[in-house]
Amino acid sequence: MLDLDLPASIWLAVLAITLLAGFVKGAVGFAMPMVMISGIGSLVAPELALAALILPTLIANTAQALRGGVDAAVAAARAHWPYVAIVAVFIVFSAQLVNLLPARVLFLAIGVPVTLFAVLQLGGRRIRLSGHHQTALSVGLGIVAGLIGGVSGVWGPPTVIYLTSLDTPKDEQLRVQGIVYGIGAVMLTLAHIGSGVLNATTLPLSALLVVPAMIGMRIGMGVSGRMDQNRFRQATLAVLVIAGLNLVRRGLMG
Repeated sequence: MLDLDLPASIWLAVLAITLLAGFVKGAVGFAMPMVMISGIGSLVAPELALAALILPTLIANTAQALRGGVDAAVAAARAHWPYVAIVAVFIVFSAQLVNLLPARVLFLAIGVPVTLFAVLQLGGRRIRLSGHHQTALSVGLGIVAGLIGGVSGVWGPPTVIYLTSLDTPKDEQLRVQGIVYGIGAVMLTLAHIGSGVLNATTLPLSALLVVPAMIGMRIGMGVSGRMDQNRFRQATLAVLVIAGLNLVRRGLMG
């Protein structure tokens, strides 16, 4: 049972923000934590906002990874296994350096190039790499995603850049994003069970928000299903611009 003394207006706003986050996740495959932490975090304590997004993120990423079935998820993981493995390894590695690497510096270091990349792509300056470059791209961006992910919990934008640069088909891109983010979501869940952020008080809130998150995601997936590859790419890049600017904001303002 929830034991949170929040006004009804705050509850409604939290539910609406989670619904929106699920919609964005369903439509373009990422940005659920960004929407939830930015929106809910402006209404309640940061620790409560963080706890709120843990289970919706975990369930949504699992659903996204498996949206084409287990066989399709396994095939996507095999095709992009170097990137998936490198991100996971460097998340674990950089998490140990959380007190040595200022998160604000990393936010700026990734936020600025992510924003520039997405703006240039939307402006018609296509950066399209062939499969021959996949290994180098997976190593470079995998390290970047893992380093910033372990320290700050943000590894979505480099993953989108990796997949977009390879002109990955929409369905495969969504599956790979679900796999990468799902690994991070499992780590995040375990970490915050240990930290106490996810506890007897906050766990019911996080569980409750799975419902609006999945409703929003279902609606977003319907929109995504009607997009062709080009429109999906443009929508992804537009959300990437917002994500990049949000990282810059967090780097400048803390």
